[in-house]
Amino acid sequence: MKITPTIPVAQKSEIPPHLKSAAVELEATFLAQMLKSAGLGKTSQSFGGGAGEDQFSSFLVQHQARQLAQSGGIGLSEILITAMMEKSDVK
Repeated sequence: MKITPTIPVAQKSEIPPHLKSAAVELEATFLAQMLKSAGLGKTSQSFGGGAGEDQFSSFLVQHQARQLAQSGGIGLSEILITAMMEKSDVK
């Protein structure tokens, strides 16, 4: 089940690419922080632990968050696009 935003989103052909990419990146950053808070980035000692596993697990969380955002995410990017288009008077 996909949750759709209640704010009307402009047609995809009308959205400037730089606004879309900025909104998706912001949503990905937000999702990465949420995933880290949920404990996804914590090491499970499955590969022996250590500093290397701690560092690379953050890359994994960032990549997973970016993939989530690019595949539809939680609808935050659509809301951001609408807000940015209203502020910049792009119709």
